[in-house]
Amino acid sequence: MRYGSIYLIVRDFDKSVSFYEKVFDMKVTAANGKRFAQFNNKGLNLCLMNGYYDSENPSQVVTKGEYWEIYDNQSEIADNINTHKVFINLGVEDLKAEYDRIK
Repeated sequence: MRYGSIYLIVRDFDKSVSFYEKVFDMKVTAANGKRFAQFNNKGLNLCLMNGYYDSENPSQVVTKGEYWEIYDNQSEIADNINTHKVFINLGVEDLKAEYDRIK
């Protein structure tokens, strides 16, 4: 298993981007407008998700598959105090093999 990235759902996107640019002493390495920003620090990715972007721009939201309120309502997640704000993304070459290994 390999580490993929850490996602932070943030309240103030611009302020958060500015903060992490200073912390990492680097500019954003990938972005999707004001919805998403990624800092790739030698393969370790920190991703910022604008918690309010989807609710403020509903015409730009494309949903595929089932909607899960607990995970997909980012504005509610952003408004919560210190809960559900960090997602750790792990990647594997063969998901079935990894499932069998852990099981």
